Amino acid sequence: MKNLKNYPISIAEVIRARPIVQPFVKPTALIKYQGLSDLLDADIFIKHENHNPTGTFKIRGGVNLIHHLKQQRIKGVITFSTGNHGTSIATAASWFGLNATIVVPENNNPVKNRAILETGAELVEYGKTFEESSKKVEELCEERGLYYAHPANEPHLINGVGTEFLEIIEDLPDIDVMIVPLGAGSETAAAITTLRAIRPNVEIIAVQACDSSAAYQSWKTGEITSANNKTFAGGFATGIAYETPFQIYRDQLTDFVLLTEDEIYESIAISFYYTHHLAEGAGASTLMAAVKMKDRIKGKKVVLQMSGCNESADVIKKAISYKLS
Repeated sequence: MKNLKNYPISIAEVIRARPIVQPFVKPTALIKYQGLSDLLDADIFIKHENHNPTGTFKIRGGVNLIHHLKQQRIKGVITFSTGNHGTSIATAASWFGLNATIVVPENNNPVKNRAILETGAELVEYGKTFEESSKKVEELCEERGLYYAHPANEPHLINGVGTEFLEIIEDLPDIDVMIVPLGAGSETAAAITTLRAIRPNVEIIAVQACDSSAAYQSWKTGEITSANNKTFAGGFATGIAYETPFQIYRDQLTDFVLLTEDEIYESIAISFYYTHHLAEGAGASTLMAAVKMKDRIKGKKVVLQMSGCNESADVIKKAISYKLS
């Protein structure tokens, strides 16, 4: 089988991914919100990847990867996830007629677990964290002869995700700032790969949780490192930076914003108040990041990525009780 993990990541491959992705994932809305624009004294647009099937951007990468795996005639696919990546792989696998096994941490978000099971995939709960779940994947992969679809180190994932940024640049060619959440890193890598190829001077700013800041620490030092992984926000809950996206964002990110747990909860409240969308923690985080960077983005055209909406009822209930600062 061709080693798909050595596949190139480039604007050309993003463009090739588009006709693969589009039959399954229609272009999502890019909406200017006047209330946020007035609040931040900038033109604030939100890219609603929460409108996708599975409620997250990751389905784009899942479709592109599974399309290529189907051509390889593999037996099945396995991965580990806190939910959104797993749902993406499970859903895409069901669309292409492949078997999928998804390993999640124990006590994972029940909303995301349910979504995985609804695809017909096998759900395995193992370990306390994202990284601990990966150990079970390695074991099962060897036992069952499955393809290991890593949540970050897969070029086809990144190229597929890049299709969202093609949509952004077509809708807003004079974009000044792009703010994206960074967990495993596929979306940030896709933003850099796609936007910088077309608009080299665009600022690309990543957001991460203070309590799961491995990507930030790695970016700061220039070397992959691990860090505590204690955030409630599953989209941020990675304890280490991953090689493939890190090689892209290490030297090409404009800046990084860290949010406390309270600020992530408040992000969800801001999303609900200004956009009427109930986004998950990582998915809403770009709104609070923009608030914290108000002076820097003043007068600019800014796109905030609302990357997902798969949050538990308990978190939503707590978040919407927050008073906006």
